[in-house]
Amino acid sequence: MRFLVYDRLLGFGDDYWIEDDRGTKVFLVDGKALRLRDTWELKDTQGRVLVDIHQKMLALRDTMVLQRGGEPLATIRRKRLSLLRNHYRVSLADGNELDVSGKVLDREFAVEYDGELLAVISRRWLTVRDTYGVEVVREDADPALLIAVAVCVIHLAEKEREG
Repeated sequence: MRFLVYDRLLGFGDDYWIEDDRGTKVFLVDGKALRLRDTWELKDTQGRVLVDIHQKMLALRDTMVLQRGGEPLATIRRKRLSLLRNHYRVSLADGNELDVSGKVLDREFAVEYDGELLAVISRRWLTVRDTYGVEVVREDADPALLIAVAVCVIHLAEKEREG
């Protein structure tokens, strides 16, 4: 399952649709302006919030938090020792972890669980400028969670580059 995500997505207060590879609108990213922290909501086409995405305010390292239905879903932060490539750890609320690694700023990275590939984020198979793809490899994977993870990891990498 492939999804197209517009790179402008990280603008605050802006709303963006995420489409499948047939051009059908699947998810809406609702950017929340005038907040103290970076905040978005990932919604379905009926407007239901699937994942709430926000920056953790009091943390030693930049951290993004994902919630579903007001309950913790995941916490995302950069791994401490990652010299050559970008590595991020996604700590899920159930105690499991996802590993994100690759060239995040180039939009060429992967999300894995226990060494098994869940999703590939890439610009390579797209011709549309300022767009990257999220290909969910496993059928039993949660596309909304993986898209939220991709958005968060890119946001953290951009903030680190700016700072």
